Amino acid sequence: MTTRTRSRRSSKERASPLLGAVKAALDDMKAVNVKVLDVRGLTDIADTMVIASGNSDRHVRSIAERVVEKAKDIGVRPLGVEGARDGEWVLVDLNDVVVHVMLPRVREFYGLEQLWEASPAAPAAPARKTARRRRSS
Repeated sequence: MTTRTRSRRSSKERASPLLGAVKAALDDMKAVNVKVLDVRGLTDIADTMVIASGNSDRHVRSIAERVVEKAKDIGVRPLGVEGARDGEWVLVDLNDVVVHVMLPRVREFYGLEQLWEASPAAPAAPARKTARRRRSS
């Protein structure tokens, strides 16, 4: 009996068609200010975070619904969708890709880009040198 093993694809290879589907959905729905962040090495919850804005709560919900539809079209079922009822911030968890669709004011308030963007560690501030006074005797 021969056992066939499936070649394991890296998460980057798995995310590529999914990320393409997400970008297509955002483009179809005219999402605003789309930003794709590679968060590998920063967190284990996902490889990629996509942040986009909608012009109204209805637009935000519609964008998120289209992302879910496009993901299902390629065989990826979302692990969860949060915030769709209010529509100010909808999170779509697609395992390797997490999509945040927000109203601009909500996006500005939470500042996810600054939180998740990889930035080189800032060098430590140099220690202050204190001048020593010589005592005159």
